Amino acid sequence: MPDTSALSDKSPEKAIVLVGLMGAGKSTVGRRLAARLGRPFFDADAEIETAAGMTIAEIFERFGEAHFRDGERRVMARLIDGPAGVIATGGGAFADDATRALILERGVAVWLDADIATLAERVGRRDHRPLLKDRDAAEVLSELAGRRNAAYAEAHVTVRSGRGSIEKTVDAILAALAGHAH
Repeated sequence: MPDTSALSDKSPEKAIVLVGLMGAGKSTVGRRLAARLGRPFFDADAEIETAAGMTIAEIFERFGEAHFRDGERRVMARLIDGPAGVIATGGGAFADDATRALILERGVAVWLDADIATLAERVGRRDHRPLLKDRDAAEVLSELAGRRNAAYAEAHVTVRSGRGSIEKTVDAILAALAGHAH
């Protein structure tokens, strides 16, 4: 098990911000990572829905993506400046220039990178994602990867999120963070 004392003893702590495409495991892995570190966990999408009083799909439908990204940026700023926790972002958050700059400056960005087939299998289990509505998941994810991977590559740390266990992914993140001076 990787030594996490350097992470938990760092002062002041920075939030660990998980970024990547939908289906990469940001929320699932984030909850487990937060528990292992004894830090609070925040799901940015859930926080946005609470703040807006409506689902992300409803925000997209009523107000459009630009309005959603603006609200997302405000929520991210609040979360990243709060208690140093683990934050799971929505897939497009880090692709937004201003949100990415905020995360890179004030947090430690961890890109959970996974292949398209794995992502498509994972997102196929639920139908709450507005960008996938009435579209082929693998096709959409390939398009998004083409547009977003260069942004994700700016993350401080990259970890593969494959078909292995959640614990293996958490171990890989902890090992990568231990090697990253933040």
